[in-house]
Amino acid sequence: MSSPSSQPSPEPAAHPSSLPPEFHDIAKRVNNWGRWGADDELGTLNLITDEVVRGATAEVRTGQRIPLALPLKEDGVQSGMIQGRINPFHTMVQINQELFGPGTVACSDDAVTMGLQCATHWDALSHVSHSGRLYNGRPAHTITAHNGAEFGAAAAMRHVVSRGVLLDVARAKGLDRLPGDHAVTPEDLEEAEEFAGTKVRSGDIVLVRTGQVQVYLAGDKHGYGYPSPGLSIRTPEWFHARDVAAVANDTLTFEIFPPEIENLWLPVHALDLVEMGMPQGQNWQLEELSTACAQESRYTFLLTAMPEPFVGATGTPVAPVAVF
Repeated sequence: MSSPSSQPSPEPAAHPSSLPPEFHDIAKRVNNWGRWGADDELGTLNLITDEVVRGATAEVRTGQRIPLALPLKEDGVQSGMIQGRINPFHTMVQINQELFGPGTVACSDDAVTMGLQCATHWDALSHVSHSGRLYNGRPAHTITAHNGAEFGAAAAMRHVVSRGVLLDVARAKGLDRLPGDHAVTPEDLEEAEEFAGTKVRSGDIVLVRTGQVQVYLAGDKHGYGYPSPGLSIRTPEWFHARDVAAVANDTLTFEIFPPEIENLWLPVHALDLVEMGMPQGQNWQLEELSTACAQESRYTFLLTAMPEPFVGATGTPVAPVAVF
């Protein structure tokens, strides 16, 4: 994959937008294009400064570690709704093979085929486009079958370690799980923030718990994805105002699904990834974390969530860990 150049790519043919005025109004208010330079591929991860990371390490007091990833397995969360996004297919390529002759050390190796966004993952900034553009105004046609994403790929997400904040929207409302038609609003986030007794600050990674992953854990993959609670089209402005570095939640679709505005599909993806340059994560297992936060009476922690640096990839598996 060639490195991004400061020279603009050739302009594609006109690609008029059919997105409604409401979307474009929000897009103007959250747009970060050029904020960190014309060649920037990190987006809001730039907000995770050395100072932010030093502050995040102060959250470690007991050393308790909470894993936040779902198991990678053939009967994972994907149900076929998204074409080509397959669950991991694991095969053994050698079993106890004595490579250097009888009686020598034996090796076992395996291989896996999977969709990079099939389980717990980050969406890279190249994951979606709208109106022919990616984050920072780059042309969407720079994603090709041969090279994948030239710009904003998963490999560009060099560091994702910061203070994590759990906004437990379900628990703040006294619920085990939000109903499937609940669009999480800025008011919900503020309620969860107050419940947590903290304030989201610049460079934080925010985890939004809806409780929806319980549906998958109970064995209902189709019910997990549809209908699903998720983030409202109004939430990108809330995250933008607080300079949040990244957001993840415990749903398949990240945003409310079906959408709150008829026929406006994935507007939160487009606002977060394209306009703001903010990575977003899906299928995070936040149940154990929710319990731990309630027991500890604190909802902040050190979060390590380093992506796998796949070159050209528009998403990447992640195995996040919260450390108290």
